[in-house]
Amino acid sequence: MSLIHNERTKLTATSLNGVAVAIIAVGALAPILAGNLRSIAVLAAQAAICLGAGLVLHVVARRLLGRLIP
Repeated sequence: MSLIHNERTKLTATSLNGVAVAIIAVGALAPILAGNLRSIAVLAAQAAICLGAGLVLHVVARRLLGRLIP
């Protein structure tokens, strides 16, 4: 039973981490690399929000891994 639990936990953590990376890449890095500089303030706010959201999801994924059963 613990093997199934561990694999499901790892799958969920991997999925969350993938979403975190995507949010950071699309929301923070893509506008900067594309040169889409509407306003520096808007770009900075968008980047900060996306970086924060990605970081939160990454931390949640790490906490999920802490629930693995030995």
